[in-house]
Amino acid sequence: MKLASIDIGLKRIGIAICLDGKIVLPQNAILRQNRNQAANDVKKFLLDWEIEKLIVGLPKDGTSSEEMQRRIKHFVSLLKLDNTIEIAYQDEQNTSFEAKEKSSGVFRHKKDGRLDSIAASIILERYLGLL
Repeated sequence: MKLASIDIGLKRIGIAICLDGKIVLPQNAILRQNRNQAANDVKKFLLDWEIEKLIVGLPKDGTSSEEMQRRIKHFVSLLKLDNTIEIAYQDEQNTSFEAKEKSSGVFRHKKDGRLDSIAASIILERYLGLL
């Protein structure tokens, strides 16, 4: 089954894929100009890769997690996947911190979305039980 995960932020959306159930690969993040553009770009990515299941990072605990959960679920509704792609949610707690730790010294922490996509890969690895 072809899987993808997204880490939805206010400025960037990190994306990772897993095509074989074992290896998770971060992809180029989607830079968010507005929510409709971002939703269209995510949907196009999912359709281009023929993704069968989308794993969405969702904050379970922490400050303002209820508000972020609401925003994330609203964004997912904008994808208008209409049951063509199964959706599952995975706790994303500490993934941004783990992404920074994983990439420490590899590249400077620019705001180009690489950290967001590494966070998305951690979300997908957790979902698959690889971590």
